[in-house]
Amino acid sequence: MDPAHTDAAGGDAAHPGTHADAGGKPDGAVVRDALAVGVAVGLSGFAFGVTSAGSGLTVWQTCALSLLVFTGASQFALVGALAAGGNPLTAAAGAFFLGVRNAFYGLRLSQSLALPRAVRPFAAHWVIDETTAVSLAQPGRRAARLGFAVTGLTLYVLWNLTTLLGALGAEALGDTDAWGLDVAGPAVFLALLAPMLTSAVERAVAGLAVLLGLGLLPVLPAGVPVLAAALAAPAVLYAEGRRAAGREASRGKPAAGRGDSGQEEER
Repeated sequence: MDPAHTDAAGGDAAHPGTHADAGGKPDGAVVRDALAVGVAVGLSGFAFGVTSAGSGLTVWQTCALSLLVFTGASQFALVGALAAGGNPLTAAAGAFFLGVRNAFYGLRLSQSLALPRAVRPFAAHWVIDETTAVSLAQPGRRAARLGFAVTGLTLYVLWNLTTLLGALGAEALGDTDAWGLDVAGPAVFLALLAPMLTSAVERAVAGLAVLLGLGLLPVLPAGVPVLAAALAAPAVLYAEGRRAAGREASRGKPAAGRGDSGQEEER
């Protein structure tokens, strides 16, 4: 934003009352983007409620998962493994492992948001894929905080309300498997993930994880393929490290050759 067009409060002089971050993004645009993500993903809580109730969990158990766990991919993984007859411990381990990624999100967000200590324990519950994606897409701290708060609040409220509606409506829907609602959550997760796969290494990790997960699904107990798919990251990073070392070695050889040649010329 042109400084000549900003008022003393940091707002746009042409539109009094508006504010923008140092990166020039108006608050209204941040709120609009955050609401779009929060509403779109929050409505998919209905699919989780139906899927969870269809897998045998009670309404209260389903709602407790959304209230206390509040990370869609882990919730879908847990009830999906239970519905497939998986061992509860294996199902819980798979869900836990998926949720561990939020800890890494938190490390990144702690720098960009820099929230006061008293707020951090409450904000940590909203550190999920969507809030992270919206926050990191903002140009400055003010916009990042606003995007995080609006996305987190919208998504938490809608996700829990639609979870309750889905759990209560599962019986009326009859055969929940026939509706295919269990794919709604993973589909939303993929839609958020796809734009973030910007490098060849990230795309390779994602592709190998898909191959491992789908390839092992017919031969391993439910929940275990999710754990095995996580091996894609170290495998690809190891291969990339070897390839980088090979490139460095190949660059060093000509240099050494030139050095030898120079020594020969001096002699």
